[in-house]
Amino acid sequence: MRIGLALLCAAYVLSQFYRSFLAVLTEALKTDVGASAEDLANASGLWFLAFALMQIPVGEALDRIGPRRTAGVLLLLGGAGGAALFGLATTPLHISVAMVLIGIGCSPVLMASYYIFARVYPAAIFATLAAVLLGVGSLGNLMGALPMAMAAETFGWRETLFGLAAVSALVAFGLLVTVKDPEKVVHETRGSVLDLLKMPALWLIFPLALVQYAPAAGLRGLWIGPYMADVFAFDTTAIGNVTLVMGVAMILGTFAYGPMDRLLGTRKWVIFGGNAAVAVALVALWALPAAHPWLSVAFCAAVGFFGASFPMIIAHGRSFVPDHLVGRGVTLLNLFAIGGVGIFQVITGRLHAATVAGGGAAADPYRMLFGFFAVLLIAGLLPYLFCRDRTD
Repeated sequence: MRIGLALLCAAYVLSQFYRSFLAVLTEALKTDVGASAEDLANASGLWFLAFALMQIPVGEALDRIGPRRTAGVLLLLGGAGGAALFGLATTPLHISVAMVLIGIGCSPVLMASYYIFARVYPAAIFATLAAVLLGVGSLGNLMGALPMAMAAETFGWRETLFGLAAVSALVAFGLLVTVKDPEKVVHETRGSVLDLLKMPALWLIFPLALVQYAPAAGLRGLWIGPYMADVFAFDTTAIGNVTLVMGVAMILGTFAYGPMDRLLGTRKWVIFGGNAAVAVALVALWALPAAHPWLSVAFCAAVGFFGASFPMIIAHGRSFVPDHLVGRGVTLLNLFAIGGVGIFQVITGRLHAATVAGGGAAADPYRMLFGFFAVLLIAGLLPYLFCRDRTD
């Protein structure tokens, strides 16, 4: 099982990479494929939407056939196949289709790991295990920054994607060979997602789950690249450095959140306080979008650090879910989290294009995006105030 979990972690490294690498290819894809910032926002959004829409069937598959085949088969067909298609892309449409396939391929890997944690390990350490996996897996976020920029400049972005397709295929085959499925839970009722939707406690978590990951994923996965290029005239290497800084902040934040519920005796207020800090950083970016490049980088890093509460939110929701619905429970929460990123990524692409068309300063489109993310996050925090705190 240890080798299987290690390979699931490697698969999650790939998942983090694929959701974040577009930011450093902005200029190359614009030149070679004719992809605009709006095209890449749509492609990024489609990755997250495909990922999110797969969560319901993935949850069903985890409970019925187990994580081994669920993760291995989808990563092989979607992850490796989508990366190969991306390497062959000649139009923005090809990029969008490739990102959909990659999103499908990456959709089960984190939840397969969480499913194993929830079934094999004590519930009290779920948040810590989830955070450690997310933190280690977030190395893919770093690989999608400066290393991806360097690989694209050294080997070419197409060759790099073909190499990633091969790596994805190898990891997928490894999952099929090494992952061991936990024993199935025998329950007198089969249960379904509808049973989860009848739980009032989850409906106070869903709004925050929907918006919490969108600012960090949206900025790191795409907008920080065009923002730094348009407002501060950063080149590809400089953008790679900036995305690296934000990626490191996200990893450090993930590890920082991991033990906090046990140290402070609360999950709710750890989550609330961290996301309130994200809202403050977004408001600062909205107020000072062009003040100084490294001040903007610092605020973006704050969004990444304090916005790393995703595993804590999953753990909070998991505490209300019965064992026989664990697979469906964690994937339903993930659907809201990743689906929110996809929806809002597409919306921000439209907002960016509309603001650019209206003229004005180079920073104006990004001021709009920062304000939009801040309002979303505040709206998600309000119902969460009434959620019951649980640390079991």
